[in-house]
Amino acid sequence: MTTQSPLKHMSGRLLAAVLLATGALAAQAAAYPDKPIHFIVPYAAGGTTDLVARVVGERVAARLGKPVVVENRPGAGGNIGMDAVAKSAPDGYTLGMGAISTNALNPHIYKSMAFDPRKDFTAISLLGTSTIVLQVVPAMPARNVAELVEQLKKAPGSTYGTAGVGTSMHLAGVLFAQSTGTSLTHVPYKGSAPGINDMLGGHLPMMFDNLPASLAHIQAGKLRALAVTGKTRSASLPNVPTMAEAGVPDYVVEPWFGVYGPAGMPADVVQAVSRAYSDALAMPEVKEKLLQAGFSPRGSSPQELTELGRAEYERLGKVARSAGMLAE
Repeated sequence: MTTQSPLKHMSGRLLAAVLLATGALAAQAAAYPDKPIHFIVPYAAGGTTDLVARVVGERVAARLGKPVVVENRPGAGGNIGMDAVAKSAPDGYTLGMGAISTNALNPHIYKSMAFDPRKDFTAISLLGTSTIVLQVVPAMPARNVAELVEQLKKAPGSTYGTAGVGTSMHLAGVLFAQSTGTSLTHVPYKGSAPGINDMLGGHLPMMFDNLPASLAHIQAGKLRALAVTGKTRSASLPNVPTMAEAGVPDYVVEPWFGVYGPAGMPADVVQAVSRAYSDALAMPEVKEKLLQAGFSPRGSSPQELTELGRAEYERLGKVARSAGMLAE
């Protein structure tokens, strides 16, 4: 028995339309890019994420032959900028910097989300990870994490600061309290700078912060770093242990960042952009510059970023629910 092609069951007009659309998509992918690419950073200008986007974007532009225009659209823990990415045309000309917050944590702590990170994006490539540091003021008697935990258990409700509600630093503080059996009071700031200023002024005893913002103060002895929250030590603070090394087993909070586009991007375009970012992140001069800023660059396949996002969505949802983390 012979099997007829399904194309024979199509009308001539429908078949022509299908072939025309397929040809248009193929031509679009083959010509990509033929105009500037807009890269949305959902955080304020001047920070580590902005530096990563611009340094890597320059090399990606050179590889793809068209400018990569970085746009900062901060607000709502990164949700505003990533919502713009989700609602853009899936043609590869609007991309964005998704993160552990926007693509894994925020859906569990914000009462209302304009997008679903599991459905509304195309994962393209990892950008890498940043470092969070647990730091205290020099007047604090604790010289290490074990001594700090002992001190905190004697003073329930002790305060710690972060750069804001729902940030990866807030997550680090919540997980620290859960892991050590301590009771802490979160003091959220609008960014790292005001929290650091309160520490320097003696108004805040400890803080979970992005390392690049605090590094100079730590190196100057104005703040004391007790541990970093990632899987490995920071190249910028090689003598500071990880939280696990400091006696808090299975504790890891490692903020990650990745390149995302809207859902439905052509596979050929996704692969072209993924290769360009992975190649740029592997360049020695790019790696050196980002490592100096406390950022560990690493590219990936689209599938790897997809799987990371799914796993982190589930893991962080459990942490957020058990801690009652909420953001407006």
